[in-house]
Amino acid sequence: MVDSSVFDLDYSSWTLRVQLTCLGFVFYSVVFLLSHFLSVLLSRTYRDLSAREKVFWALAAARAVFGVQGAAAGLRALMEDGPLFADKVLGQAGWSWFNVLTSCGFFVFENLALHGSNAVFRTFDPALAVHHAFALAGYAGTVVWEEMGHFLPMVTLLLEMSTPFTCVSWMLLKAGWSHTLFWRMNQWMMIHMFHCRMVLTYYMWWVSWCHWEGLCTHVALPQLLIFFTGLALLTLVLNPVWTHKKTMQLLNPVDWNFSKPAPQNGPRGGKEHAG
Repeated sequence: MVDSSVFDLDYSSWTLRVQLTCLGFVFYSVVFLLSHFLSVLLSRTYRDLSAREKVFWALAAARAVFGVQGAAAGLRALMEDGPLFADKVLGQAGWSWFNVLTSCGFFVFENLALHGSNAVFRTFDPALAVHHAFALAGYAGTVVWEEMGHFLPMVTLLLEMSTPFTCVSWMLLKAGWSHTLFWRMNQWMMIHMFHCRMVLTYYMWWVSWCHWEGLCTHVALPQLLIFFTGLALLTLVLNPVWTHKKTMQLLNPVDWNFSKPAPQNGPRGGKEHAG
């Protein structure tokens, strides 16, 4: 739990903003490293993975933790009768600043990890690269153009609601649990979350339409272009493609990331803690 006094700090200070951005970067880097070391100790599945798959595993764990943070922040923005919901164009709060800054740190980590991994293993996922680039640009812009409200950035974080389920799905797939009821239930929840993501993007378009004049008046043009281009890509391309792939994966458990059929021999012997 984050001490609530952190939300009462002076977020107009650029020193504090840099510190919290660095905190977000360091925190998720530590989660990545902890996932690696704990998995080496506890998971034979992890020890049997290739180097590239091990990086993906640890990244999935870091993304899952960020998914919990993002979902909590997004739900608070939607459900709390506070300054963000009252003023969807200019509303800000200490807790939203904290999430904007630490999220910015996470997206710095995510982009460095993604492109570093691509360079080492000579791979490239254009959809993921575009997604991460827009995420970093959008939240960095929210920090730079400090007068803009945080309602839409916080609701955008709610799109991470599917990430923990994606992490569990992939780890159990690698461990050979894809035939189990638990894996199927997690897959159903993940598919449901992806459908919720699609509904959420429609809601974000509706909010933007209802507050169009205010957004054009108070939000810088570069930030508007980044936000609406990213939202259009999510609405028309990324969410439908990912929802389709996850649905097909339920019917045919395949590791799409590495193009290898999932093992079907069930949990392996010995001490195994895949997820």
